[in-house]
Amino acid sequence: MRTRLLPLLIVLMAAVLLALGIPLAVSLAAAEQQKVVVDRIDDTARFASLAQFVADRATGSRVASTPTDERRETLRQELAKYRGVYGIRAGVFYRDKEPMANAPTDWYVPDEGEGLDAFNEALRGWRSHDPAQVWPWERHRLVVASPVIRDGDVIAVVVTDSPTGQMRSKILRGWLIIGAGEVAAMLLALSAALRLTGWVLRPVRVLDATTHDIATGRLKSRVAAAGGPPELRRLADSFNEMADNVEEVLEQQRAFVADASHQLRNPLSALLLRIELLALELPEGNEEIASVRTEGKRLAQVLDDLLDLALAEHADADLRLTDIGELTAERVASWSPVADDKGVRLVGNCPATTAWADPVALSSALDAVIDNALKFTPEGECVEVEVASNGEVSTVVVSDRGPGLSDDELARIGDRFWRSAGHQNIKGSGLGLSISRALLAAGGGSISYAHHEPHGLRVTVTVPRTGPTA
Repeated sequence: MRTRLLPLLIVLMAAVLLALGIPLAVSLAAAEQQKVVVDRIDDTARFASLAQFVADRATGSRVASTPTDERRETLRQELAKYRGVYGIRAGVFYRDKEPMANAPTDWYVPDEGEGLDAFNEALRGWRSHDPAQVWPWERHRLVVASPVIRDGDVIAVVVTDSPTGQMRSKILRGWLIIGAGEVAAMLLALSAALRLTGWVLRPVRVLDATTHDIATGRLKSRVAAAGGPPELRRLADSFNEMADNVEEVLEQQRAFVADASHQLRNPLSALLLRIELLALELPEGNEEIASVRTEGKRLAQVLDDLLDLALAEHADADLRLTDIGELTAERVASWSPVADDKGVRLVGNCPATTAWADPVALSSALDAVIDNALKFTPEGECVEVEVASNGEVSTVVVSDRGPGLSDDELARIGDRFWRSAGHQNIKGSGLGLSISRALLAAGGGSISYAHHEPHGLRVTVTVPRTGPTA
């Protein structure tokens, strides 16, 4: 859940930071350019005030015959000094674009582009509007023009053409500061998101682990207090109450099955004894008596299996470090005479490997599995028992060459009282594998079923190699 929740939070935080950072960066660039434009407007206004009196006072015509005119010379000196100090090209041009004074002297009004637009706008008596925004990756120059007005008429235009390198550097530095702030904010938000998701999801993980423990048979597991939001803490308390109630109900059910099985065994035993006595009074080989005797023994076996199942689900496992290979080899040797009587080869490959298991429970489970394999394996076929380990668990695999089961039947095998429709004539109560599963689950083990190609069933008994205190 954390891997899905955390990217969502990161995307949302990144979107918020970008929504704040981009307008801030644009505003910073606009503010830096506006400062430059205001400075240029002030400069052009000063040059315009000097240029007002360079033209002839009477007619307003250009004074080209007096190059030593003091005002013109003063204007030229100011423009040259301005150029030398700031590196900005500046000039005062008559309406026909002829220079009144300019610095450098070979610079004139451009014939196109922003410079010409600013010049024409100033001829109409307006100062330059804000030029187009200059971005750090652009190398445009900034052109600002102001009209020179005398007696209400525009007699000339002051034009400044500024390099934008310094301004673009300031904008870039500002953007770097904003970017660094965004990255720092993102890292801080990410750290907060990690802590928040950890705080929120910790009780969820504990609840998930406890649910898995209960689902695998460890009904004593409970959700420990793990902090988190109040809603999740209340959920943990409710889950523990539910687990207590479920355990109590299951305990009552097991107790009822055990008591009922135990109470029924005595009258059933008496009934079977009376049937035997009755059989002595009837002719030998009476089919009805034989049928009643068979059904009575079958009912006694079912009651015994029910009692074993109830005890298996109720008793705690006595876990010990056990040599699984040695124990399996003993069970294979014990079942070999049965296999020989049926004409089935029982082969065991049982290398030494240790795991944590209840020896009695594991022996009972292996007996049930091997017995089941021998029942359904035809004469002349083989039942293989193989012990292996992969570091975390040890496995005992029992493979037979019987008729096997369909996929639907594999999903139901191990259910209580379930028997395959094609094997109803085989002796059994349908509880043996259920008892095996309960015995293994009490010690943290499991049992699984799969097809054994080309035909047959493969049963895998798994026990953990990690001790209960690890």
